Amino acid sequence: MIRKVMAEVDVKLGIRQTLQKIEETYNKRLALSNAPKPLLIAVSKTKPVDLILDAYSVGQRDFGENYVQELVEKANDARILEHCQDIRWHFIGHLQSNKINKVINLPNLHMIQTVHSIKLAEGLNKAWEKVKAENAEKKQQLNVLVQINTSGEDEKNGVQPEDAVGLFRYVLDKCPNLNCEGVMTIGRFGHDYTTGPNPDFGTLMKCQQDICSTFERDPAELQVSMGMSDDFVQAVRNDYDCSCLREEKPYLWYIVVALCIGEVGRLIPFLSTSLLQIEAGSTIVRVGSSIFGARAKKPTDA
Repeated sequence: MIRKVMAEVDVKLGIRQTLQKIEETYNKRLALSNAPKPLLIAVSKTKPVDLILDAYSVGQRDFGENYVQELVEKANDARILEHCQDIRWHFIGHLQSNKINKVINLPNLHMIQTVHSIKLAEGLNKAWEKVKAENAEKKQQLNVLVQINTSGEDEKNGVQPEDAVGLFRYVLDKCPNLNCEGVMTIGRFGHDYTTGPNPDFGTLMKCQQDICSTFERDPAELQVSMGMSDDFVQAVRNDYDCSCLREEKPYLWYIVVALCIGEVGRLIPFLSTSLLQIEAGSTIVRVGSSIFGARAKKPTDA
């Protein structure tokens, strides 16, 4: 079965094509954007180790997994440990408190992208403190993102947008073993882009703006993880703000109009961080099926 899957999927081509799309879309962002080029997370859930080895062989280093047991098996796989020594694992699924220790003790764990509550943040902070005490090689903070439920769907995890600043503050103030690098969302599936930009992306960018404003952070330094196989191009481009700018911040709207007609010189004194955020967009995209092909059903042991 694995050989059949590998024969049908050209992972190396998928990586190259995805990176090319990211590059092209990133270059189309407004010249004012100072956001970094998005990092590609290759989502390898339900996929065999052989495909991960293929992706790694062409330079891909960051991989995402949704299920605890599957990540445990892959991170400890003998072939990955031997041939993928620089791999960086990102956990991007729902993490229950009783499974924290299974994840944080894994080799090459780079980030937990789904911190959705104070309880989980507390658990990770305490567990990582113990890991650091027992492992001299792990002296750095554990990288995490705050997960935000931008779509309001009951089946999606994450704090409500209005609570994003509060959870971010809690991690900063109460969790010295965690390095909160930014925000993450999954969002509603199947948005019709003929009707306009994805409102979930807009909501996440608004949360990023609120956090940056509250804690005086440079938006270019706060990670925004959004966009998957079906919509990562739109997540990278993300021009959501222009549709509502006229009503919410009319002075910025006129700046945008002036920029469009070439009157940049007159506006230099008025340019601000808020304007730079208009096309900030995603800094992390999580792409699976475009690289590894359609995935199998969810494992029974998640």
